[in-house]
Amino acid sequence: MKKTIIAAAACAVITSSAMANALDPNNPSGTVVDRFADIEVLRYTVPGFEKLSLDQKKFVYYLTEAALAGRDILWDQNGKYNLALRQVLEGVYKNYKGSRKDKEFLAFEKYLKQVEFGNGVYHHYSTEKFVPEFSQKWYDAQLQSLQKANPSALSKIPAGEMATLKRLIFDPSFLAKRVNQADGEDLIMTSANNMYEGVTQQEVEDYFAAIKNPEDPTPVSYGLNTKVTKINGKVVELPYKLGGLYSPAIERIIFNLNKALPYAETEKQAASIKALIEYYTTGDLRTFDEYSILWTEDTAPVVDFINGFIESYGDPLGMTGSWESIVNFKNQEASQRTETISANAQWFENNSPVDSRFRKPEVKGVSAKVINAAILAGDAYPSTPIGINLPNANWIRASHGSKSVSIENITQAYDDASHGNGFNEEFVIDEPTSQLMDKYLFITDNLHTDLHECLGHGSGRLLPGVDPDALKAHGSTLEETRADLFALYYLADPRLVELGLLDNPDAYQAEYYKYMLNGLMTQLMRIEPGKDVEEAHMRNRKLIAEWVLEKGAPQKVVELVKRDGKTFVKINDYRRLRELFGQLLGEIQRIKSEGDYAAGAALVEKYAVKVDPKLHREVLDRYAKLDIAPYKGFVNPVYTPVTDASGNITDISVDYTEGYLPQMFRYSEAYSPLTH
Repeated sequence: MKKTIIAAAACAVITSSAMANALDPNNPSGTVVDRFADIEVLRYTVPGFEKLSLDQKKFVYYLTEAALAGRDILWDQNGKYNLALRQVLEGVYKNYKGSRKDKEFLAFEKYLKQVEFGNGVYHHYSTEKFVPEFSQKWYDAQLQSLQKANPSALSKIPAGEMATLKRLIFDPSFLAKRVNQADGEDLIMTSANNMYEGVTQQEVEDYFAAIKNPEDPTPVSYGLNTKVTKINGKVVELPYKLGGLYSPAIERIIFNLNKALPYAETEKQAASIKALIEYYTTGDLRTFDEYSILWTEDTAPVVDFINGFIESYGDPLGMTGSWESIVNFKNQEASQRTETISANAQWFENNSPVDSRFRKPEVKGVSAKVINAAILAGDAYPSTPIGINLPNANWIRASHGSKSVSIENITQAYDDASHGNGFNEEFVIDEPTSQLMDKYLFITDNLHTDLHECLGHGSGRLLPGVDPDALKAHGSTLEETRADLFALYYLADPRLVELGLLDNPDAYQAEYYKYMLNGLMTQLMRIEPGKDVEEAHMRNRKLIAEWVLEKGAPQKVVELVKRDGKTFVKINDYRRLRELFGQLLGEIQRIKSEGDYAAGAALVEKYAVKVDPKLHREVLDRYAKLDIAPYKGFVNPVYTPVTDASGNITDISVDYTEGYLPQMFRYSEAYSPLTH
């Protein structure tokens, strides 16, 4: 999969002492909108939007409308009862007549905010179900009050479903986890997402094995846009398309794509939008491939977007795409960095520390740019990636190339929020290392994302006849591992200094230290005591860090050392660390290229899953003193057409003042075709 999620150690946030200035209208980037549970909600700005032409602004506006129109789809994919639950929770909140300082109400408000952030009842990262801290008695009373005050508020929810929703909230064993990755269990039967129903993992795997053609050099992305279930005892796919599942939302997406179409900047971009509309209309995955090729090959437009069923992290088998959209435009100045990298793609591929059999003899169509996001939607909202590389189909990437983006206004918002939170003082081993990170971490972090997306995901090749899904449930983790290792290896290469991307040959050490610290220690702040690591990006980072710690132990390349009773990461040999990254990259690429599931699974299970409980407790205790939220997300800007007396659009205004729950409630009112 091709999405980069920001690392915990780099996700520094404003502490509670800075909240007084959190809504400064003169500098909203990175300011805090809300804070609850383990989450902090920030603002991002859209610099450069005002410089776009009127047609480009209109293009962005209609694409944002198409993006927001798909919101309900992700909610339903994340859980069968999520949309009904949202209606109930929002109705109770709006109808509440008591004190807003009441303990039960505050607990309910926290729960509502968590559900809104998770696009359903499950945590966006751990996929565990949220635990209510309000009582069933209080909930029953509020529900009764709502039904009395507004009998039509919940009229579209079947009467029998209300009891199911209550159980969903209060019974921790009922539909407990959205995505289960536990080894040895039936990952379909034990996952609560709504991408499968009434089928076992073995039945799903047998079904797709029967319809796949291993000799097909251009296979479609099987299962990408379908729900797998049984009809009359037979396993079938129900497509997400116009007239199929999610049709009301897809109809609205298509409507806004058609509104955007006249403002496409190139003929190929117009053709790609038409192909996307055709794909939504028919559900035909061959049409999706046609769209993907058109989209990939068209690198000229300033304004661009993704919209569809794309990343498969929400599917325990890594097949079905969660719905998402990001509308963006090119950051011209910053894109010089990524254009330099993509222009040298063949050099990086030729010099990769992997077996020559697994390298691409000819790197085609690699394009990369830095963008500013204009809107985040679906699986990219409120929590969003900082980089994306698409398309996911290996054969398209090999024949037609790929597009990579780094989302700089999002990384800028994180950076703006990061100052003075005490993280370095608590976790970084010494002042020289801290100073190195202060000076070089922003640029090396961005370069790591650029290399990960632009070259890492685009590097290497599968051997003929290898199934792209051969790594099964571990595919996402191993793909992210491969891309991260590629980026880490080349971040220390003198070539980056030669290309003018870094001005100090030792700058890479800032990213190396942060990465090892995060993989070995600080990302554990996101794990509950006694739990395993399950999210693909966290497993990826842990796998890399733990593997090089073990392999480098005889030479003490990296150590965990104690100072004043606290554990610190100490890197003694950065150059040897780079060699270890390269060695592991070679093995991960072999596993990917040969489809060696057994070897991949062994690496994941040995290095990426289990947590040292003593170290975990220490990390949690040290973080608790810093008051840093482990997770961050964003509210979107609000775009409004400005019209003249004749109703013609003369401009698109951008507003950054909308609050967190007000935005969620507005979206539920204005962009909920599956519930209205």
